[in-house]
Amino acid sequence: MPDWLQVILLGVVEGITEFLPVSSTGHLLLAEPWLGARPDHFTICIQSGAVIAVLAVFRERVRSLWEKRREAETQDYLKKLGFSFVLTGFGGLTLKAAGWELPNESAPIGWALLIGGLFFIAYELRQPKKEQSAAKENKPLSITWIIAIAFGLAQLVAMVFPGASRSGATILIGLILGMARRDAVEFSFLLGVPTLLAAGGYELASALKENPNAVISEWDTLLLGTVASAVTAFIVVNWLLGYLQRNTFLAFGWYRFGAGLLVLGMAAMA
Repeated sequence: MPDWLQVILLGVVEGITEFLPVSSTGHLLLAEPWLGARPDHFTICIQSGAVIAVLAVFRERVRSLWEKRREAETQDYLKKLGFSFVLTGFGGLTLKAAGWELPNESAPIGWALLIGGLFFIAYELRQPKKEQSAAKENKPLSITWIIAIAFGLAQLVAMVFPGASRSGATILIGLILGMARRDAVEFSFLLGVPTLLAAGGYELASALKENPNAVISEWDTLLLGTVASAVTAFIVVNWLLGYLQRNTFLAFGWYRFGAGLLVLGMAAMA
């Protein structure tokens, strides 16, 4: 398979899985045996393409936040969004300084997929009647400091355990803490913008410092993967927002559970 096609397929995998609660990093690591191993900075940098998709899909919300930036409610929202980002960034830098790296084994990814799936299944199956759920979805948005802290910590959990899913971990903790689905998804996705951009920038800067010639020589590969990720993520995020108007996360829970079992089975036979 040509290298450019492998890069496009990796970008598509990233774009599909970054904002669905199924783990993009986990799927990219699992795809490497078929699509070729890539350095960590490639895997993390192409996530930046998904950020472009989020900004495009949520452009009205982003514009509203900018236009109302002097209002107390907006400032409170942005303050808590920023706190979650800083908490994740501080924790991530601490882990990097301690020598943390993405695991190469598939078994941890399988366990993270399976356990996360069980949490989603358990949450959705315990939901109240449809009328009560609808009332909850219509509650006004309220981001508390507990939610801000929980989202930051959830992103760190997803970083340490590929397969946990950044969007999945944050959305799930938001639901558990009482957020409506649309609010949990929005806060998770908007939080992903600075988080993914910072992670991509940090990894790219580190790679340039260690081996600038190698990184410069592959700029076209990074760009191709990022564009493929952006286009795919735009389609997927639009689809997900429409899907959640009529459905829950139960299907994603079952997908994670099944995928986790499959990965663990393959790891056991390896």
